[in-house]
Amino acid sequence: MFEKILIANRGEIAVRVLCACKDLGIRTVAIYSEADRHSLHTRFADEAICVGPAKSARSYLDIHAVMSAAEITNCDAVHPGYGFLSENADFAEVCETSGLKFIGPPADVIRRMGLKQIARAAMEENGVPILPGSAGILKSLEEAVEIAERIGYPVMLKASAGGGGRGMRIVRKQDELGPLMAQAQAEASAAFSCGDLYMEKLVENPRHIEFQILADQHGEVEILGERECSIQRRHQKLIEESPSTAMTPELRKCTGDRLRAALKAVGYANAGTVEFLMDAAGKLYFIEVNARIQVEHPVSEMVTGIDLVKSQILVAAGKKLDEILTRPVQLRGHAIECRINAEHPETFVPSPGTITGLNLPGGAGIRVDTAAYQDGVISPYYDSLVAKLIAYGSDRTEAIARMQRALSMFVVEGIYTSIPLHQRILKHPEFVAGRIDTAFLPRNGFIAEKK
Repeated sequence: MFEKILIANRGEIAVRVLCACKDLGIRTVAIYSEADRHSLHTRFADEAICVGPAKSARSYLDIHAVMSAAEITNCDAVHPGYGFLSENADFAEVCETSGLKFIGPPADVIRRMGLKQIARAAMEENGVPILPGSAGILKSLEEAVEIAERIGYPVMLKASAGGGGRGMRIVRKQDELGPLMAQAQAEASAAFSCGDLYMEKLVENPRHIEFQILADQHGEVEILGERECSIQRRHQKLIEESPSTAMTPELRKCTGDRLRAALKAVGYANAGTVEFLMDAAGKLYFIEVNARIQVEHPVSEMVTGIDLVKSQILVAAGKKLDEILTRPVQLRGHAIECRINAEHPETFVPSPGTITGLNLPGGAGIRVDTAAYQDGVISPYYDSLVAKLIAYGSDRTEAIARMQRALSMFVVEGIYTSIPLHQRILKHPEFVAGRIDTAFLPRNGFIAEKK
């Protein structure tokens, strides 16, 4: 087992990883930027070391600075959390060559799964359904026109190395293709230093469903159920739940079996998520692999009883899944997560600042993952996540009731938060009935349609 782990992240996920390490009796080192000097993860870790100024590029994303921190503090492993360097294959490779265990998939797997056209091909070879589209990277506008005519409009242009909705454009007719392709390439180049695009058939108003995976270093893969992530604003998830109301036991098993074969074939190890779109007929189509722990992992933990972050560490230390899990994995009850963001609940304008008053809810079935505290600062330099509020119940009705209760008792003063928006969503008859898709918010007047 590892003696000391460097937590290469900040905020709530750094605290979450720190808790898992403490449960395993592993010492921790927190890194922080100058803006995060007084953050909770620096207070609770055994050691803390500054890696640079507030800007991420010169601190949390600076591989040299992070590696230096690990060397100075004699760490033998690093947990990257999510975001920042978590899916950076170069960072994982540097860790491996430096004798520092990277708690995540192997570098070559991250690199291949990060290129979505390669991930698509790997899934298709193992029977996982993919959307009709280009066989690889689009080489020219002429090729894009030809493929779009073959699969039919509307189509979606996607950045091969992308994420978070950047480098994506919906094309509904041929004369839009050239200008939108140029826009997507420019946005992808700026965001990911790679302008490569591929094309898929657009599924109108799909459900967004993802499967949680855990694989050991001995070739075994386990599927830990699915999460429904359809409540989104511009491809950014707001509410997640497990299991999905649209999933049948037969579809869950069939998809799980195919995913298990595909992930074994690519040599996947550690935790990850495979994302799908579900059309109106209930058919799933693969879209991408996220080779890391996800923001929304707590809902899977609640319904499986499995500590995913602890499992990540055990897998990285060489443990077999049979030593970590009780198999077969059973899904029990229902869990919902609301992302409490520091932003205006109607305009979505970011609201950084000092938290002048704070009350975290509790009671049966409630969990709060956060690094917020009274007089703590929500920095303008990073994402706006204040906390993740998770409610668990014996069924979806009880989970919703507990979430509504917890939201009413969650007090954050000094900044705006998304709490009122979540309260409105959870009361909506369509949400209560489980009739949701990625167009839920604009269709029901929560946000204006993006033109």
